[in-house]
Amino acid sequence: MGFMRRSIRLGISKEEKVAGRITTLLSDFTLDLEAIGFYLAKGAPHIIYTRANEVLEAMQYNKEVEQLDRGAYYGNGR
Repeated sequence: MGFMRRSIRLGISKEEKVAGRITTLLSDFTLDLEAIGFYLAKGAPHIIYTRANEVLEAMQYNKEVEQLDRGAYYGNGR
């Protein structure tokens, strides 16, 4: 309950803002994602790769949990 009150008082977190920006950038379907990966691999330090990979793994995990929760909610869970 304390977290909810804090987030309402402070507004959107820094992480939510970054997630929104990433979503906006990736919503441009004219971008060549492989080329972006190429340029990131060439120009960004290895730590950026590691951090991006961590974000993608967290996204995958949370999507799977969401699907499992949805399945249980609709009576499709085992």
